[in-house]
Amino acid sequence: MTETKTPKKDATMPALGPVGMLRWAWTQLTSMRTALFLLLLLAVAAVPGSLFPQRPVNPALVSDYLANNPVLGEWLDRFQLFDVYSSVWFSAIYLLLFASLIGCVIPRAKKHWQALKTPPPRTPARLSRLPEHGTVALGPEDDGGPSSAAVVSSVAALLKKRGYRVQERPDGDVPSVGAERGYVREIGNLVFHTSLIGLLASVAIGGAFGYSGQRLVVEGESFVNTLVAYDAFSPGTAFNEDALRPFSVVLDKFEVEFDRESKTHYGQPIDFTASVTTREPGGEPTQEELKVNHPLRIGGSDVYLVGNGYAPVMTVKDGNGDIAYRGPVIGVPQDGVYTSLVVLKAPDARPEQLGFVGLFLPTAGESNGIGISLDPAPALPQLQLNSYYGDLGLDGGDPQNVYVLDTDELTELNSRNLDAGGLVLNAGQTLQLPDGRGSISFDGLKRYVALDIHHDPGKVPVATFAALALLGLGVSLFTPRRRLWVKVVPAGPSVPGTPADSGVAAGTDAPRGGRIIEYGLLARGEDPRVSVEAKEIQKILEREWSGYDRAKV
Repeated sequence: MTETKTPKKDATMPALGPVGMLRWAWTQLTSMRTALFLLLLLAVAAVPGSLFPQRPVNPALVSDYLANNPVLGEWLDRFQLFDVYSSVWFSAIYLLLFASLIGCVIPRAKKHWQALKTPPPRTPARLSRLPEHGTVALGPEDDGGPSSAAVVSSVAALLKKRGYRVQERPDGDVPSVGAERGYVREIGNLVFHTSLIGLLASVAIGGAFGYSGQRLVVEGESFVNTLVAYDAFSPGTAFNEDALRPFSVVLDKFEVEFDRESKTHYGQPIDFTASVTTREPGGEPTQEELKVNHPLRIGGSDVYLVGNGYAPVMTVKDGNGDIAYRGPVIGVPQDGVYTSLVVLKAPDARPEQLGFVGLFLPTAGESNGIGISLDPAPALPQLQLNSYYGDLGLDGGDPQNVYVLDTDELTELNSRNLDAGGLVLNAGQTLQLPDGRGSISFDGLKRYVALDIHHDPGKVPVATFAALALLGLGVSLFTPRRRLWVKVVPAGPSVPGTPADSGVAAGTDAPRGGRIIEYGLLARGEDPRVSVEAKEIQKILEREWSGYDRAKV
């Protein structure tokens, strides 16, 4: 009769289910490997922000890029490469890293808290098997000698002074003490990771609630920290106009020191000093000095000196003899000798609007019939301008670059190509425009500064958490984790737990009927100095107990 075999069923793997999948995903996200990977990914994701122009920083440059690269620019814009730091994918990496660090730190903090409350491990039976161990001979307990429990208590006190967390175990025939040190290593590790979380949060707060802006201020004029006062303004994603503190900065005087001694760098500026008067709401005016790399701290914002130039003071009268413009005009430096581009628009001129464009030369000279500046100091200031009349295009309300004059719809009045020639004005000079269109005067010269106002509420927390992160990292790297056990055993080889049973070499130098202090040291992880610590423990025990031993021999 043939036996029929029952076919074996294939093993069925248990299904994770939705909860199991979520638990598995959370475990993967909160692992240290994932946190390091996300940190590296965040650094890589930030690279496009330095390769492509960013809208929050320079929207005009982004528009020019899109105009010059219509196909590539459209695809880059779809992937938010012109708004990298506020893009969906960058924010997703940022938030995942944030969650990963939090999920990693909290369980480790709980585990470390439990470890702090857990006593050191029990004393091993054979300390001689540990990597570092040793013995110290101790005299007998009779004739007034200290008990083994007292010796253990004394050793515990000595170890506490060396930073060990100790537990005395005086019970039994072989009293001992268990000790551990280096718990601060894990505390440093937790401080480092917690500081990274604080660092990420602080950067996010600074990006959301901070702002930066630029303003040109001419000598004698002031800047008030209001939204309409900025020439350019970049708010954070959660910026509120009410957060602007209306402090004021008045530029009293701006001085530039030029090199007059060096032959190779003659005429180059070597020092900039802006004398300003600052005032906070409800406060008194304060005299300050603003220099490059030495910003003003006012109203919770930093005011930086980032540029300077000349501002010729001009007066334009129209064909009716009325003043169409009077005041300083910003000159944009074009080279190291402050040859500056000047654009002046007079939309109130009648019967036709007037426009001027040309150069300002601090120290006018000539080379091959072309006006040049010979020195950056204003030894012979001069304006060389072309004039135009017509529609400036300002009445339609479309924004225009104040430093660019669109001449497509204008008619030339003065230029080198016309019989009237260009306008050449020295300081204090007035010239009439052709066809009775009016006149222009060069009344004087002022200087201006370019200010960068930056408000970042996350800056102080960033610095604080960065310092804590470095401190925690240093502690975690340079604090060793060690365990130490010390016990007092009888010197006789026939007693259980004595040197013969515990691995202590026979012939240990101990008095008859005496005892032995035995210790063992174990490092958790790599610790090249554990042998040095063992020698120190040997010296301490010998210093405390060898004298007693000799007295009893």
